[in-house]
Amino acid sequence: MTKYQQEFLDFAIANNVLKFGDFTLKSGRQSPYFFNFGLFQTGAALSKLGDYYAQAIIDSGIEFDMLFGPAYKGIPLVSVIAATLYDKHGKDYPYAYNRKEVKDHGEGGNIVGAPLEGRVLVVDDLISAGTAIREAAGIVAKNDAKLGGIAICIDRQERGQGEMSAVQEVEKDFGISVAHIIGLNNIIQHIEAEVDDADLLERVYAYRERYGVK
Repeated sequence: MTKYQQEFLDFAIANNVLKFGDFTLKSGRQSPYFFNFGLFQTGAALSKLGDYYAQAIIDSGIEFDMLFGPAYKGIPLVSVIAATLYDKHGKDYPYAYNRKEVKDHGEGGNIVGAPLEGRVLVVDDLISAGTAIREAAGIVAKNDAKLGGIAICIDRQERGQGEMSAVQEVEKDFGISVAHIIGLNNIIQHIEAEVDDADLLERVYAYRERYGVK
């Protein structure tokens, strides 16, 4: 695990974004951890989040020409990531986001910001069923651009409907790479090193054994 991944885990726990316990997920699975992205609620938190996303994107080696943030969570994300890539890494990328409703006055349309063109990196919080990402990919294709990759905050690294995870399915279906700040394996590494709770560790191991992917 890299230094920034460990720092991100500490940051997520300090903001109550990452919690340990017994949680029922939307899928119905009982999970020993829960990640509530919506609790990143301050300017300071958003700024740090931009740092971590930008570093994960740089480390991924994904080649792209611009950034796209699908409404709604992707809107603040794409803005702060674009700013951080320039401010911290000297890389100035155009960015855009979409409206849920098409505007019929002014400039019209539902894309705000730079035109979608070239290789587009989509940024979002996570990929669960992959529905939102597929919608974003459709928007990119409709504008004659190409999906260049995806960047998310956390990869739960667990099976979807089949043997692959939702992330692996997206990578396979679109022929692209998905960058992430942390995955389930990083969370387990953190618990092993930093949390003195044998019961929690046993439950996380069991969860990975039951639902995890290689």
